[in-house]
Amino acid sequence: MVDWEDLRFFSAFAHHGSITATAKALRVDHTTVSRRITSLETSLSVKLVDRRPRSYVLTDMGRDVANFAEEMSRSAFALSRCAGSGQNGIEGDIVVSAPPSLLYSFIAPQISALQSQHPDVRLRLVGTMEAMSLSKGEADIAISLKRPSEATLVARRLGQLPYFLYADPAYPTRNGPPLYISYDDTMRESDHYRWLDDRLSADEVFMCSNDLRIQAAAAAGGCGVALLPAYLAAEHGLVRFDPLDPGVRIDVWLVIHEDVRDTPRIRVAMDFISESLKPLWRS
Repeated sequence: MVDWEDLRFFSAFAHHGSITATAKALRVDHTTVSRRITSLETSLSVKLVDRRPRSYVLTDMGRDVANFAEEMSRSAFALSRCAGSGQNGIEGDIVVSAPPSLLYSFIAPQISALQSQHPDVRLRLVGTMEAMSLSKGEADIAISLKRPSEATLVARRLGQLPYFLYADPAYPTRNGPPLYISYDDTMRESDHYRWLDDRLSADEVFMCSNDLRIQAAAAAGGCGVALLPAYLAAEHGLVRFDPLDPGVRIDVWLVIHEDVRDTPRIRVAMDFISESLKPLWRS
């Protein structure tokens, strides 16, 4: 008998590509992931991965099983979404994924308002710049800086976020050419990564981070020039490095799976998020 949990772990491994990344995504230790894969191999009496010194690599059979596991996972989550959409009460867990700085500056400070109106709703806020899968149930709602391409996802454009080059007020007076704070490679698909990457050489980049709050703090400490949203620069006392630079404007999307668009608790959470982010568009 195959254990569904073994299949779930194996499907996650096939998706993330490494034991470490899978363990991080599932919030378990790496030995648990390894044990689950071994357990599935024992149940099926087949070898699913080649165990190499520095990595696990899927065998041909492993890829076939991963495809089956993916389909089973999608079906299971579709059933879960269907059951959830039939609940009339405003209660239950909601997982929201979003860029960490938006959660920190706009969503988290307003949660008490949602709590007072809907005490039976429980939020889990996941700060990430990487897309979490709504189809696989990794999140219920996503705030994304990129419009999703999946046909089963419903995206509402909330507004545009202006990004400009910012630095500490004293930074332009330093000697030598400016150094820059950039985004790491996990964000290479984002518009702001590409905008900055097109303008800089590797020698001009002093540090990089996927967390805008870290970038802003480094810029405030005089480390260099960072491409940041206006609200975050204001929070750290930064000024426009080049007032004539047009910067870049990034669309912000609120995304859900089409199966939950009429679920009451999801609608309530979406309205709460939209209201919490309104100061962004007014500024």
